[in-house]
Parts: sequence; C-alpha cells; structure tokens
Amino acid sequence: MRIRVAATVAASCVGAGAAAVAAGRYASGLALRPRPDVSLDGSGESLTVHEVTGDRVTLTRSLASARPGLLGLTGAHCHAAVGDVLATSPDSVTRRLERVQYGTLEPGARVRLTPQVYAVDPREALGLEYSDDRVEGELGPLPAWFVPGARATWVIAVHGLGTTREHPMAVLPLLYRLKFPVLHVSYRNDPGAPKSPDGIGHLGDTEWRDVDAAVRHAVRYGAEHVVLYGWSTGASMALRVADHSPLREKVSGLVLDSPVLDWQAVVRAVARDRGMPQALLPLATRAAAGRTGLHAERLTGSADPARLRLPVLLAHGPGDTVSPYRASLEFARRRPDLVTLHTVPGAGHQEMWNVAPEGYEEALRRFLTPLM
Repeated sequence: MRIRVAATVAASCVGAGAAAVAAGRYASGLALRPRPDVSLDGSGESLTVHEVTGDRVTLTRSLASARPGLLGLTGAHCHAAVGDVLATSPDSVTRRLERVQYGTLEPGARVRLTPQVYAVDPREALGLEYSDDRVEGELGPLPAWFVPGARATWVIAVHGLGTTREHPMAVLPLLYRLKFPVLHVSYRNDPGAPKSPDGIGHLGDTEWRDVDAAVRHAVRYGAEHVVLYGWSTGASMALRVADHSPLREKVSGLVLDSPVLDWQAVVRAVARDRGMPQALLPLATRAAAGRTGLHAERLTGSADPARLRLPVLLAHGPGDTVSPYRASLEFARRRPDLVTLHTVPGAGHQEMWNVAPEGYEEALRRFLTPLM
C-alpha cells in the first residue's frame, strides 16, 4: 500500500490531520520493520516473469529489471541469481539466469530484484563447510554461521536493511581465499533471533549490542582481532561497536558498505519512495524518533570522523537513494589518514559488489591484507 492511498482513505474517515499522523507512522514503520521481501529503495519493484528458457529469464521491462550487476531474483516460492541484461524490447528485459537456488522459476511468477544474491547456507550456495553457532546476546541466543579459516583475525559480517545474513555471502569466497574465519551474525528481529521488546528495529541503536556479543563470541573462541564488516545499518552497528564496546581494542578495522551515517535521511528516503509528499516527510522522522527514542545525535555520534581511530574501507556510490552518498564523501574527506573511499557509480543501496565485483574485491583485498 502506498502512503498517499493510505492517507487519502484515512482523511476521508477521520480528517487530514489524523491521516498525516497515520501516514508518518506507516512510513517510519517501513524503516523500523524492514523485511527481506519488501524493497526499501524502489529498485526492487514487483516484476512478472514472462519466459524462462535455459540460461535466460525474461521479465517485465522497468528501471528495476534493467539494473546492472549480478543480483538476486526472489519470489514467494523461489530464489535465483541473474546476471547481465542480454536483450530488451518495449515491454520486457531478458537477463542471464545464473542459477535457481530453490523453488521453481515459472512464467507468471511475481518476483523482485535484490542485492541479496544468495538465499541458502554457505555449503549449499558456495560449497564451503560451516558450523551453526549460537551467539549469546542480551535478549537470547542469536543464530550465526561460522566459516573457519587459518588466521587469528576474524571477519564479523553484519547485514543491513531489508536483508538477512545470507547477503554477506557474496564476498565470502574472497574472504575464504584470504583465509579469514568469518562469522555471519544475526541480530534481534532477524529470522530465528529473539524479538526486541517493542517489536521494531532501531536502525542500529540497540542492535549494535548483538554485534558486540558476536565480538565476545569470536574472542572467546580464539580470535585475536576482528574486522567488522557491515552493510547499511550493519555499518552503523560496526561504528557503534568500535566506539563503545568493552572489547573495542580487539577491533582492527572496519569495512562499511552503503553505511547509514544519517538515520533521519534514511527514514525520509524510505517514506519518499513510498509516495509520501515532501511536506509530510518530517512526520516520518518524528514518528521514528517517538517510537525508538532516537534523536538527531544518536548513531551519528559514533559516525563522527573525529572519533575514528581505526582504518576504514568505505564503499558507497552516488546512485544510493536510501543512504546519502554525500555523508560518506564528507566522512572520507575529513579523515583521509584512516578512510579509503571506494566509489561505485550506478550502484543502488547495498549493491556495490553486485555492480562491480572485481574492483570491489580488489579494494577489499588491499584493505584487508595489512590486517591479516
């Protein structure tokens, strides 16, 4: 349901003021209850599968279906990976079908594109052995995957808005080749993880404590240092852990992909994408603040470049419509001594690897090599 439709219906019943408040609450909920089956940036609009032939799939033509890169294609009962655009017509786009991971991709199915390429475990997706770990968080056990490696520095991978712990598997083959042990963590409100007391996300403001628990878990089982690797709100959590954790001296570096450095801008972007009029956007941030206790300085305090003491690889691009690229640009500009900015033109939110994997992985390799 689009916000304008909801507001119009509500206005006809209870008046424009109440409708605006309801729309603000609805818009804030999109950011505070992100779901893997709902797009957060408009790039994952619902598409129809028109034809599946061998290694090709034909979809409804739109800006979404013509997005560049290796992407996930997900529906109610299937998940696949699709690659390059091979052909276009006035009504359709044909892409290379790389692999159907589960279910059946059939004509007529409703699907959407997502940066989450994989939707199964590391063994099934990549042939890598792993163990199912349980990280003891403050709300209860948090499911995690551990992929072993020979190094004493672990990578803790923290997914972000609208994805799950499967999303970081895109970079797992590189981390495996570099011999890093990798812990793919879940946090509160994820599938299989404990629910937060209020049932909503806090854009990293409370969830970071679950990532801190993952650091304790890693140290307990042999990690001498950790690299925190976060996407979107996962990057916000990484910054909070590096700033506030009792074990912050164990954190040797940060990788921040599409980081949320301004939570208010993210809430406004999600509300705008769902059709909320410009004049009502402040209601969305006000509703988010009221429901979570966030205020303007929360989260952004740990994103203050002056407080940074660790090397950072920051991957972002001007095409991100959820988390503003300008914030990352300013972050890197203020700390050139510690921050390496890797820019990916044309990539949407959390799509830096998807659009340009070779350049992304080379930047990642160069950054991680001194931290081994």
